Amino acid sequence: MEKRHIAFAGVSVAMVLLTAACGSSKDNSAGSANVQPAGGSQTVGAGASASAGAGAVAGATGGYQAGGDTGAAAGGEAERTGPAKQLAVKEDAKLGKFITDSKGWTLYRFDEDTPKPAKSNCNDDCATKWPAVPADDAAATTGIEADKLGSVTRSDGSKQLTLAGWPVYRFAGDAKPGDTKGQGVGGTWNALAPDGKPAGKTAAADDSLQLMVNNNAGLGKIIVDGKGMTVYRFDKDSAWPMKTGCLGACLDTWKPVKAVDTTKVAGLDAAKVTSFKRPDGTKQAAFDCWLLYTFTGDKKPGDINGQGVKGTWFAVTDKGKKAGQ
Repeated sequence: MEKRHIAFAGVSVAMVLLTAACGSSKDNSAGSANVQPAGGSQTVGAGASASAGAGAVAGATGGYQAGGDTGAAAGGEAERTGPAKQLAVKEDAKLGKFITDSKGWTLYRFDEDTPKPAKSNCNDDCATKWPAVPADDAAATTGIEADKLGSVTRSDGSKQLTLAGWPVYRFAGDAKPGDTKGQGVGGTWNALAPDGKPAGKTAAADDSLQLMVNNNAGLGKIIVDGKGMTVYRFDKDSAWPMKTGCLGACLDTWKPVKAVDTTKVAGLDAAKVTSFKRPDGTKQAAFDCWLLYTFTGDKKPGDINGQGVKGTWFAVTDKGKKAGQ
């Protein structure tokens, strides 16, 4: 009995070490398994437009958590929920250039949204704290390219303003025009720069985001590439140890996602993004140790035609799991 316990403990330790190695490594060597040849206007939840009350502060996911006070001024509610009208470009030492509406209220963007295709993931309680800016009666000004302005349709039929594809919000915690209290909230909210990027020190080349999360109506939160194309995982691959089961003809239909810069991901845990060296020497992106692919059968952002193909291909959730399972 004692020997069996020792043997079992040894296997457990080995598995823990193997899992840890996969999770911490940014580059893994190629392996192979059996090859299987390949087979076979979004809407978003409505956001309530109201000022934040006492006892709630913005949380990391854009919603709120108990405690604190947003400090919002009740009299500014109408100004924080109406059309933006003529946008303006402001500048300060901390944020650099950022945009406001015609009244001077700072405008924000949310890292868990997606620009390609434009989609808001701030709904319900989140949208109470971060009112969506209506798309009607918005106009560009010097320093903002007019063709970067657009809209996304919310589930109640209203149109939310977008800039460079990013849905635009105000923050209920800003007490007066010129406030920038929403900057950096939860590590996911930032004032909008004139080009749609986040203002301030957290600014990044978001036009070149390489992996992000899309809220699919049927599958929930799934990973997409920088062009908005759905990303998949293959049951005949192996995560521990990392091996590929898609070789030869399989690669005609399922294209490995190239290794990504972990500073250019949004909505998922960048610490779980790694790379894998394929047999041909190229590096493939992996999330939670599962290799990532796109499907040639998907023709436009948002397509999920690869979901369930041959019972072995599945879209990847924001947690690395098989979507729809």
